[in-house]
Amino acid sequence: MLVLRSSPASPFGRKVRIAAHHLGLIDRIDIVAADTTDPNEILRQQNPLGKIPALILEDGTVVYDSRVIVDYLDHLAGGGKIIPADAASRYPALVMQALADGIADAALLQVYESRWREEGQQSVTWKTHQQGKVERGLAAAEALPVDGAVHVGTIALACALGYLDLRFHGAWRATHPNLVAFLDDFAARVPSFEQTRFKS
Repeated sequence: MLVLRSSPASPFGRKVRIAAHHLGLIDRIDIVAADTTDPNEILRQQNPLGKIPALILEDGTVVYDSRVIVDYLDHLAGGGKIIPADAASRYPALVMQALADGIADAALLQVYESRWREEGQQSVTWKTHQQGKVERGLAAAEALPVDGAVHVGTIALACALGYLDLRFHGAWRATHPNLVAFLDDFAARVPSFEQTRFKS
């Protein structure tokens, strides 16, 4: 069995789980929760960065981060399944993934600022800086053509939007109708999106 070290709320871990479902590999993966805040967590030996997700292969090799893991899973499934092989489709999908991951990362850094620092020590400037990335990223994603394909880009975008729903109460929805329509369609066509939803 492959072992996925992750956390139920992680948008990056969710991306890997949706990819695994879509590729028909989820039954080959044992998902083991990881606490990135625990200094004694074995995750820090598995991934020296102490970050999730991390995929432990059957020979003990560890693959990280989420972009590398989904590439590995796509290869394991035969290639060209969620990472298009032809350049005309491949690079738009990879750029969409990078944009979506950047949105999720900036949102996560805002959450960490609130979670890791006492209220009086939190930097409003830092949070505003990260929120600017989210807003610009959403504006760029709103303008992207989406044709209904399920690939690393659309999976990552759905997970980023899902994380904004979880941690920021879906505030993005009021001003991004194309993304709302995209996510509704994605959720309707990809059952694993609901199956991997974090239930607090």
